[in-house]
Amino acid sequence: MALPILLGVFAHPDDEALLAGGVLAQHAAEGAGADVVTATWSPTSHRAPELTDALAALGAGEPRMLGYADARIPDSAPGRARLCDAPLDEVVELLVGHIRAVRPQVVVTHDAYGQLTGHPDHVRTHQATVLAFHAAGLEHLHTDAGAPWQPGALYAATHPLSGVGELGPLLERVGKRILSVPDEHATATVDVGEWLEQKWAAISAHRSEAARERSLPGMLSRLPAAERESIISTEHFTLLASRPTPGELQQLAF
Repeated sequence: MALPILLGVFAHPDDEALLAGGVLAQHAAEGAGADVVTATWSPTSHRAPELTDALAALGAGEPRMLGYADARIPDSAPGRARLCDAPLDEVVELLVGHIRAVRPQVVVTHDAYGQLTGHPDHVRTHQATVLAFHAAGLEHLHTDAGAPWQPGALYAATHPLSGVGELGPLLERVGKRILSVPDEHATATVDVGEWLEQKWAAISAHRSEAARERSLPGMLSRLPAAERESIISTEHFTLLASRPTPGELQQLAF
């Protein structure tokens, strides 16, 4: 069965590689098409060329950067608001424009917790992407953002409780909290072992993060290969929404 066109929407450069690098590489390798929107950091910052290299390793096109500032690094986008301070509708309209331009069948973003550690940029990206997923298909919303396009499904990259594994102790070692979801919330679990080389190349391409001791790319880079591969070889997702389909229901159901 042919894979769908995939669009990832993530908060920071490196989130795409860490959270969905395997499925992005899978879709690109099978000719389905994969693109990534990154909400923070300026296209003129040092992280932009790193993102370019990471996406090249995954086969996921050129960077699509919204250019907002990181909540914890205001000078990551001089003169721009932090993502968490920007008007929500403004962010949604920008994302709608990218969805309508790429015309993906599937959109992937952060989960409602903000991905394990609850980073405010992750949470804001989740909120804006959920709204943009629905708005993109409505012709009377964001009329300047292109022709309507309704993706078929919206997924959140997530971490079920039983799937945290060695990642939990690794993050706890540097004082980061773990926000995992109940196992039943993970509706898709993908073994990305076949695309591990591309995924690790993409993570490693974020050189400034790999050089930091407390960042996840940095911590992963200092692990033995077998332990690192165990952590990054499985990706988990929750189906959040799907394309509306007409039906004969005469009452609400669950």
